[in-house]
Amino acid sequence: MAKRSRDKNGLSIIIVGCGKVGSTLVEQLSQEGNDITVVDKDRNVVHTLCNTYDVMGVVGNGASYNIQIDAGIEKADLMIAVTDSDELNLLCCVIAKQVGNCATIARVRTPDYSSEAGYIREKLGLTMIINPEYEAAKEAARILYLPSALEVNSFAHGQAEMIRFRIPQNNILDGMTIAYLGGTFTTKVLICAVERAGQVYIPSGAFRLAHGDMISFVASQETVKTFLKDIGFDIKQVSSTMIIGGGKSSYYLAKQLLHSGIRVKIIEKDAEKCEELSDMLPNAVIINEDGSNEDVLKEEGIAYTDSFVPLTGIDEENILLTLYARQVSDAKVITKINRISFNNVINSLDLGSVIYPRYITSEAIIAYVRAKRDSMGSNIETLYHLFDHRVEAIEFRVDRDSEVTDTPVMNLNLKRDLLIAFINRNGHILIPSGRDCIKNGDSVMIVTTHTGFNDITDILRED
Repeated sequence: MAKRSRDKNGLSIIIVGCGKVGSTLVEQLSQEGNDITVVDKDRNVVHTLCNTYDVMGVVGNGASYNIQIDAGIEKADLMIAVTDSDELNLLCCVIAKQVGNCATIARVRTPDYSSEAGYIREKLGLTMIINPEYEAAKEAARILYLPSALEVNSFAHGQAEMIRFRIPQNNILDGMTIAYLGGTFTTKVLICAVERAGQVYIPSGAFRLAHGDMISFVASQETVKTFLKDIGFDIKQVSSTMIIGGGKSSYYLAKQLLHSGIRVKIIEKDAEKCEELSDMLPNAVIINEDGSNEDVLKEEGIAYTDSFVPLTGIDEENILLTLYARQVSDAKVITKINRISFNNVINSLDLGSVIYPRYITSEAIIAYVRAKRDSMGSNIETLYHLFDHRVEAIEFRVDRDSEVTDTPVMNLNLKRDLLIAFINRNGHILIPSGRDCIKNGDSVMIVTTHTGFNDITDILRED
């Protein structure tokens, strides 16, 4: 199959493993003008990806020297290993470093390896180790610490947060313009995206909020709760949670919640897994039962738990359990979805907060790829896709003077549908006014409906 020539700034990338995460990476990285070659033992999977996207494919073991040579490792810029085996991923990256001297990213999910990730990355010379289950658990924990939010994203090394929630009827924000909100509340926040009736807006000061709107706002970490309290939301973290399924995500989530003083009950039908969890999480309550059984859920107190998180390996089961919990409980619910892509159907269901581990993984890798493509001195620190990938929130580190630095924000010729959400200056989060300037050494977060930004200067119009 003939393949298009990559963009002049595109990278040559080899992706080993064509499962959920690998396929998501192929979809997104190929759209951004990178030269992609996929490697997998499953011939049918490789052929499907090659026929669907403009990529090359090699069938075989990605840890094989000969297979990597066939895939073009000697000229590759980046190797991404995301097979189901941690050991195979690490071996792929070690061989790639020796043969091609390229950057390497490995997916490593096992708790034993996860606790040693820094050591492994340093000793093996890896660029990045990514753990989807651990990252998904971190996202779930952030939501349970602030259950009135549907989504909590962290920026500036935890100093700033982006919070998503729906405006309820008769809320103080109903009917308020963005400009009036900014002049009414002493807490400095920025409403950076609004979804209404299926449309997403980057709001101006004249935009008027309404009940039912899904909004995302940015604030410093210490002021988030103050703002939510001011607009009438409960800001207490949950005191208990019920987790269905005893896999890796459950372990990572339970460990974080227990550390924060939250009571944890895990229901898992496999007796051997229960024994392992009991040893690893001595302060959790581990129940050896079928968590999809209605009677078991009632007996274990689903009606009284503060939060409910189904983390089975089956998306459909997670969704059904969430819908059941909505009927019988007032618990905060979080739904993990790995594969299902029927976004319109999912969005029409009352699933509470929805977490997609494959997107969490791909966003971290895409942020690295975009930063590596850029040679102008500013790098992407963090990237999130919002509202079904219709909005990007990108945090840039500014490492040089340019046309965006030392100029008041109001004088910058910014692209439409774009907001500068915050400036992080030496750990202080600044919600910028028109008179504030971006300076060399800052990190800056922008929110936009545009895609593919690689550098902070991309925020400017070209005319």
